[in-house]
Amino acid sequence: MTETLISALANYGIALLFLTTFFSCLAVPVPSSLLMLAAGAFIATGDLDAYSSLLAALSGALCGDQIGYQIGAKGREPLARFMGKTQARARMMARSEAYLIQWGGLGVFLSRWLFSPLGPYINFASGAAGLPLWRFTLFAALGECIWVTLYLGLGYGFADNLAMASELAGDMLGLLAGLSMVFGFGVWLLRHNRKKNATAQLN
Repeated sequence: MTETLISALANYGIALLFLTTFFSCLAVPVPSSLLMLAAGAFIATGDLDAYSSLLAALSGALCGDQIGYQIGAKGREPLARFMGKTQARARMMARSEAYLIQWGGLGVFLSRWLFSPLGPYINFASGAAGLPLWRFTLFAALGECIWVTLYLGLGYGFADNLAMASELAGDMLGLLAGLSMVFGFGVWLLRHNRKKNATAQLN
């Protein structure tokens, strides 16, 4: 499937980028990140226009985010039944709900590009939890800008070696994920100490 999509980029690049990022934001298993790397390589060779490719990929992601949010907001019960049909979906949905409760809008932002497997489920969870639409849209748009720019840029820069671009993207995101976990633990530790000191003062 992946090779077929990549080979179709030269002829259907703009529409294909839109559809791929759109469906990826609805938990459809399509290789959106890899396809954007390939699109970046096609931009480098002049087979695709940079501005059009960026706009198509970003528009698809933003539209997918909005549809996912609305599914969660207007179809809570059917969504819950659908997610509960398999353990994998139920587990991802539960993780996303807990993640959203802990991080709110920042969680939406990070799930676009850093913790991207959670992204579609965060869309559903945000709508179901009643996260304000303006807040969801703002953080989602900021995160999608980073995701699309990162992968198109790496594909452009490593046009002759997409495997290296993919590996580099994974390494970068892994490093950022580790730093985020350290930061998150530091924030939790700081809050815990503050609560502990406040309790001690009351006593």
